[in-house]
Amino acid sequence: MNNGVEDLIVYKKAYALAMRIFDLSKTFPVEEKYSLTDQIRRASRSVCSNLAEGYRKRLYPKHFISKISDSDAESAETIVWLNFSRDCKYLSGEIVEELKQEYKQVGKLLGDMINYPEKYAPKGVKVS
Repeated sequence: MNNGVEDLIVYKKAYALAMRIFDLSKTFPVEEKYSLTDQIRRASRSVCSNLAEGYRKRLYPKHFISKISDSDAESAETIVWLNFSRDCKYLSGEIVEELKQEYKQVGKLLGDMINYPEKYAPKGVKVS
Protein backbone atom coordinates (compact mmCIF):
# COMPACT_ATOMS: atom_id res chain seq x y z
CA MET A 1 0.00 0.00 0.00
CA ASN A 2 1.40 3.37 -1.03
CA ASN A 3 1.07 5.99 1.69
CA GLY A 4 2.73 8.78 -0.23
CA VAL A 5 6.10 10.23 -0.98
CA GLU A 6 7.68 8.79 2.17
CA ASP A 7 7.20 5.30 0.74
CA LEU A 8 9.29 6.04 -2.35
CA ILE A 9 12.79 4.52 -2.35
CA VAL A 10 14.21 7.79 -3.68
CA TYR A 11 12.67 9.74 -0.79
CA LYS A 12 14.00 7.27 1.78
CA LYS A 13 17.49 7.43 0.28
CA ALA A 14 17.51 11.23 0.03
CA TYR A 15 16.18 11.63 3.57
CA ALA A 16 18.79 9.27 5.00
CA LEU A 17 21.51 11.14 3.11
CA ALA A 18 20.29 14.51 4.41
CA MET A 19 20.36 13.18 7.97
CA ARG A 20 23.85 11.76 7.47
CA ILE A 21 25.05 15.11 6.14
CA PHE A 22 23.45 16.82 9.12
CA ASP A 23 25.38 14.57 11.50
CA LEU A 24 28.66 14.92 9.60
CA SER A 25 28.33 18.69 9.31
CA LYS A 26 28.15 19.01 13.10
CA THR A 27 31.94 18.65 13.05
CA PHE A 28 32.48 21.58 10.64
CA PRO A 29 34.22 24.64 12.10
CA VAL A 30 32.03 27.29 13.70
CA GLU A 31 33.14 29.86 11.11
CA GLU A 32 31.38 27.73 8.46
CA LYS A 33 28.04 27.86 10.30
CA TYR A 34 26.44 30.44 8.00
CA SER A 35 28.13 29.33 4.82
CA LEU A 36 29.15 25.77 4.04
CA THR A 37 27.30 24.11 6.92
CA ASP A 38 24.08 25.98 6.19
CA GLN A 39 24.35 25.50 2.42
CA ILE A 40 25.02 21.75 2.46
CA ARG A 41 22.22 21.16 4.96
CA ARG A 42 19.74 23.26 2.97
CA ALA A 43 20.61 21.64 -0.37
CA SER A 44 20.42 18.09 0.98
CA ARG A 45 17.08 18.77 2.67
CA SER A 46 15.70 20.45 -0.44
CA VAL A 47 16.05 17.20 -2.36
CA CYS A 48 13.33 15.77 -0.12
CA SER A 49 11.16 18.87 0.11
CA ASN A 50 11.05 19.41 -3.66
CA LEU A 51 10.33 15.73 -4.14
CA ALA A 52 7.41 15.96 -1.71
CA GLU A 53 6.05 19.07 -3.43
CA GLY A 54 6.30 17.43 -6.83
CA TYR A 55 4.70 14.21 -5.65
CA ARG A 56 1.65 16.14 -4.44
CA LYS A 57 1.33 17.68 -7.92
CA ARG A 58 1.61 14.42 -9.85
CA LEU A 59 -1.82 14.97 -11.43
CA TYR A 60 -0.16 17.77 -13.40
CA PRO A 61 2.80 16.25 -15.28
CA LYS A 62 4.51 19.53 -16.19
CA HIS A 63 4.44 20.78 -12.60
CA PHE A 64 5.48 17.34 -11.34
CA ILE A 65 8.45 17.24 -13.71
CA SER A 66 9.44 20.79 -12.78
CA LYS A 67 9.56 20.04 -9.05
CA ILE A 68 11.33 16.70 -9.52
CA SER A 69 13.84 18.53 -11.72
CA ASP A 70 14.34 21.02 -8.86
CA SER A 71 14.95 18.07 -6.55
CA ASP A 72 17.56 16.71 -8.95
CA ALA A 73 19.23 20.14 -9.11
CA GLU A 74 19.43 20.25 -5.31
CA SER A 75 21.02 16.81 -5.36
CA ALA A 76 23.66 18.09 -7.79
CA GLU A 77 24.21 21.16 -5.60
CA THR A 78 24.74 18.93 -2.58
CA ILE A 79 27.50 17.14 -4.50
CA VAL A 80 29.25 20.47 -5.06
CA TRP A 81 29.09 21.27 -1.33
CA LEU A 82 30.45 17.79 -0.58
CA ASN A 83 33.42 18.58 -2.84
CA PHE A 84 34.04 21.81 -0.91
CA SER A 85 33.78 19.87 2.36
CA ARG A 86 36.44 17.45 1.14
CA ASP A 87 38.75 20.12 -0.27
CA CYS A 88 38.48 22.21 2.90
CA LYS A 89 39.48 19.04 4.79
CA TYR A 90 36.24 18.83 6.79
CA LEU A 91 35.31 15.41 5.39
CA SER A 92 37.53 12.60 4.14
CA GLY A 93 37.71 11.82 0.46
CA GLU A 94 36.37 8.34 1.19
CA ILE A 95 33.23 9.63 2.91
CA VAL A 96 32.63 12.22 0.20
CA GLU A 97 32.98 9.64 -2.59
CA GLU A 98 30.57 7.32 -0.80
CA LEU A 99 28.00 10.12 -0.42
CA LYS A 100 28.47 11.27 -4.01
CA GLN A 101 27.77 7.74 -5.28
CA GLU A 102 24.60 7.66 -3.20
CA TYR A 103 23.52 11.03 -4.62
CA LYS A 104 24.20 9.75 -8.14
CA GLN A 105 21.78 6.89 -7.40
CA VAL A 106 19.23 9.42 -6.17
CA GLY A 107 19.75 11.35 -9.40
CA LYS A 108 19.04 8.25 -11.48
CA LEU A 109 15.84 7.57 -9.56
CA LEU A 110 14.75 11.20 -9.99
CA GLY A 111 15.60 10.95 -13.69
CA ASP A 112 13.24 7.98 -13.95
CA MET A 113 10.49 10.06 -12.36
CA ILE A 114 11.14 12.88 -14.83
CA ASN A 115 11.18 10.57 -17.84
CA TYR A 116 8.15 8.50 -16.82
CA PRO A 117 5.82 10.73 -14.78
CA GLU A 118 2.83 8.55 -15.64
CA LYS A 119 4.28 5.79 -13.42
CA TYR A 120 3.73 8.07 -10.42
CA ALA A 121 0.18 9.18 -11.16
CA PRO A 122 -2.44 8.20 -8.57
CA LYS A 123 -4.03 4.81 -9.24
CA GLY A 124 -7.01 5.01 -11.57
CA VAL A 125 -6.23 8.54 -12.71
CA LYS A 126 -5.18 9.20 -16.27
CA VAL A 127 -2.87 12.18 -16.65
CA SER A 128 -2.15 13.89 -19.92
